Amino acid sequence: MWRIKARGLSQQFNHRKIFEDISFEISSGESIAIVGPNGSGKTTLIRIISQLLRPRVGEIRYFENSSEKKAHELYSAVGLVGPYLQLYNHLTAMENYSFFCRIRGMPFDQRRFKDLMDKLGLSGRELDELRNYSSGMQQRMKYVCALLHQPEILLLDEPTSNLDEAGSQIAFRIIEEQKKDGILILATNKNEEVKFGDSQINLAA
Repeated sequence: MWRIKARGLSQQFNHRKIFEDISFEISSGESIAIVGPNGSGKTTLIRIISQLLRPRVGEIRYFENSSEKKAHELYSAVGLVGPYLQLYNHLTAMENYSFFCRIRGMPFDQRRFKDLMDKLGLSGRELDELRNYSSGMQQRMKYVCALLHQPEILLLDEPTSNLDEAGSQIAFRIIEEQKKDGILILATNKNEEVKFGDSQINLAA
């Protein structure tokens, strides 16, 4: 059982307030949708939750059962998909996957890789360089790399960005699976995605 507790999160850039006093708590089996107009800080909040950025004010704490986890202990538990995350276009899908396995200190699991490529509709493209992938296929590949370690916490920023209807349906199935036992936090303004949140953080409020 994982739990995230955030208290009084505030952020600003160059003296411009992005958001302030955001508090929430979420546990395994729960989900939150972060909503708000463009520029309201949805991506910034996702980056803070994933520890890619520190808040100007406030704190965010992570617990596995009763044990509090430090930032460096979260890497094995968190998966992130976002438009600002880049894969290596001159490497093949398999090489990208193998690279992220090494980064996470995991052995390359051929069966897991095949299963994920099948799940994301990329079977048969394992040895293609990503520069030959369409933007939608690259988005699917981000899911492959984000899910390789079966993360307890899945963070999605614009989860269906660049995806067609078939790709969106795949993403929705992944979201539903994550909601069953893990933590899901997604940033979006699309009604068909907002509905996946058990609760909302509205940055326009």
